[in-house]
Amino acid sequence: MTEDLEPELPRGIALAWGVAANPQRGPKREMSVERIVEAAVEIADADGLGAVSMAAVAARLGFTPMSLYRYVSAKEDLILLMQEEATGTPSDTVGEAGGWREQLEALYREQVQNHLAHPWVLDIPISGVPVTPNMAAWMDAGLRALAGTQLTHEERLAVMLFVSGSARWAGSILAGYARLARERGMDGPTITRAEDAMFRALITGDAYPHLRAAIDAGAFLDDSDPFAFALQRGLDGIADYIAAAAEGRHAAGIPWTQSDDADIADDKKFREARKAVREAEKLLRAARKVERQTAREARERRAKQSAAG
Repeated sequence: MTEDLEPELPRGIALAWGVAANPQRGPKREMSVERIVEAAVEIADADGLGAVSMAAVAARLGFTPMSLYRYVSAKEDLILLMQEEATGTPSDTVGEAGGWREQLEALYREQVQNHLAHPWVLDIPISGVPVTPNMAAWMDAGLRALAGTQLTHEERLAVMLFVSGSARWAGSILAGYARLARERGMDGPTITRAEDAMFRALITGDAYPHLRAAIDAGAFLDDSDPFAFALQRGLDGIADYIAAAAEGRHAAGIPWTQSDDADIADDKKFREARKAVREAEKLLRAARKVERQTAREARERRAKQSAAG
């Protein structure tokens, strides 16, 4: 028999859950983990994640960097606590939104808004799921939305990952455009028109026929929300699966390694064929680069001839 051992919590996780020991020495009431995290979040909101350092936070609070280390012993722990603070928790309205789909849509919208409010969170490298109270609250809210369905616990987690991933991707793109708008002093429609003009100038029907068809159709000038559209279509598929699950028609789980080639990966001829494919793709990319360069030079010659005539 083996006994379950309590895991030794990393300092940052322990701080997030409020179970870390307080420092024995250090500034009195003027300093706390909460104040340190609050100051760090303010710096990141103003100047980005790269501006956050123990020295910068200490200077903002009027203390020395060493005094901070008595409370937060590593910058990695500080980043974790900043992420926890910026992530917050789902609002009470999420659980009151309606059925499982409406609740997941509400979670998606709130997560996107969080990303837009604190875009630096998207710059934090992903190194597993942060086991923190707020992150647990988001996951619990998503699983609660699906609790009345016939999905297994594993399937509910997969759906929650889909919604969170969609929100992260949408937040990343939208935050990037918001930053671009601030830097260039341009509004969204102006940026859209500029991008569309660049696409029209560079993308030819011969080289990229399907992309050019989308450009000509005005797809890049459309003001509808492509992220919301993709989320809705994904939820449509999940709704169909939930209906099938209710009828006992569950699909088998999909393994992480999905390639049918996994069982022959060690075959010499197979490896040689894969290598030949990669080399062919490399040559194709090089040929397309030459094609684009030649087309650009041809347009420049034509423009000079028109100007001379």
